[in-house]
Amino acid sequence: MTTPPTLPKFRRQLILAVLMLCSLLIWLDNTVLSTTLETLADPVRGLGANPGQLQWATGSYTLAFATLMFTAGALGDRFGHRTVFSGGLAIFAGSSLWAAYASDAGQLIAARAAMGVGSALITPANLAILMWTFTGPARAAAISIFSTSAGVGMAAGPVLAGLLLDHFWWGSVFLINVPIAVLALVGLAVLVPNFRSPTLRPLDPAGMLLSISGLVALAYGLIRAGQVAVWSRTDVWAPIVVGLVLLAVFVLVELRVKVPSLDPRLLAQRTFGGGNVALGLLLFGVAAITFYNAFYLQGALGFSPMEAGLANIPTAFGALAGAPLAPRLVHRLSLRLVTVPALTVAALTMGGYGFLGLQTSLVWIEILLLIQGLSIGIVIGPVTAALISNLPLEQAGAGSAVTNTVRQTGSVIGIAVGGTIMSMTYRRAIEPSLEGVPGPVQDQARVSAEQARHVATAIHRPTLAQAANNAFVHSMHVGAGWIAVIALLGAAVLLITLPAVGKKKGPIPEPDYDEARSSEARAAQAPQSVMDPNR
Repeated sequence: MTTPPTLPKFRRQLILAVLMLCSLLIWLDNTVLSTTLETLADPVRGLGANPGQLQWATGSYTLAFATLMFTAGALGDRFGHRTVFSGGLAIFAGSSLWAAYASDAGQLIAARAAMGVGSALITPANLAILMWTFTGPARAAAISIFSTSAGVGMAAGPVLAGLLLDHFWWGSVFLINVPIAVLALVGLAVLVPNFRSPTLRPLDPAGMLLSISGLVALAYGLIRAGQVAVWSRTDVWAPIVVGLVLLAVFVLVELRVKVPSLDPRLLAQRTFGGGNVALGLLLFGVAAITFYNAFYLQGALGFSPMEAGLANIPTAFGALAGAPLAPRLVHRLSLRLVTVPALTVAALTMGGYGFLGLQTSLVWIEILLLIQGLSIGIVIGPVTAALISNLPLEQAGAGSAVTNTVRQTGSVIGIAVGGTIMSMTYRRAIEPSLEGVPGPVQDQARVSAEQARHVATAIHRPTLAQAANNAFVHSMHVGAGWIAVIALLGAAVLLITLPAVGKKKGPIPEPDYDEARSSEARAAQAPQSVMDPNR
């Protein structure tokens, strides 16, 4: 069994640049959408999308990404990681073009799901190519440089989206993906060998179908509850029950498969299972509170897209500061002593949205976002690294698949539940202000605060717009309370399941981040690889 030949240093540097460009593309897309939600909800400047449709526009992407990523790694084993990577980029570029020119919310949701498919194909191949291009000390340096693309994307995404929305139509935030993807495709074709694994993993179509259908049904029921404002309707509880049953069947099927794509047995391990549950609950809160934040800044406070993008920069800066600080703190103290308080603080900052109002100073909002980003950055890196690096080598790939899937599933459910709480509470809060308002206006105002503001301007009724803002802020306060409680559960899980000290006396050693990232790459391939002879 052969190993890839050593590539010239300059070529390896160019390959790293291409991989970072692709990673930046994914991070940009993840962040620009949150800035665009308010515009998409506007009936004039956007698509007039209701909260449920916006939840699906966000969630459909994450659903596809979460459920297809482990299958993408197996496809890379069979057909070569460059081949799968190129296919993912082509799908991502084509679906971005589709999203940019979508004529209604339904088309946008479908396009976003297709973009999720493209991202699922890109991410494992990206990591796999990185790991096989670099070895030894150069690998650690490459991983460190590669990781900066996440921070750049987090910081630049909202600002770029604001700039585009201030000068162009909403579709421009998706259209910008196309030239970047084309440039990356050229770089892949010219520079990157078609690495593949000689040990093929099964594709597990049954597991893929059950996981997708179960999560879609569950998310549909949760989002539908917010649209109809009741839980007793059949079209609400039935999909939720069906989704839970399908996910239970998925677990049973994976337990019987010899080589499962997602091994539920790993979650039975106290530390690994507890850490993943905590990360899932944290990502639940992050997704939900980010959804609220988009409508609060641009809708209730009236910020322009550019102003909202700039206002969100402290979150990215906080996360960037927290990531390198975390391992130093863990090395001095312990994983539990660092991450449990940090996750508690993150939960409290989410609950802090319950104290924001229409007159809150921007300074306080920025401080809240900075602390939130800092605390989240301190939690995610050390917990993820510790969970993966503590697994046996032969389980590293399976563990990474479980961790990534749990995190993305937490985001999907967070958007569904958080948006539903917001919609149901808003409808109850706006109802007293609709007395004496014509029937069609009432119906439109009940959909969302964005629709209420639009119709209030049309009928010259500013009091209705003010009532809509007050109703939204009330719904945000209620939702923030529930989100904080759920995130605090994550801190409690970490407290119970993480060891206070390592096996030896003294604090837990600093997690091996290079090994953890190497393990994530092994989720996309077997421990050995060869270069495609046709290259």
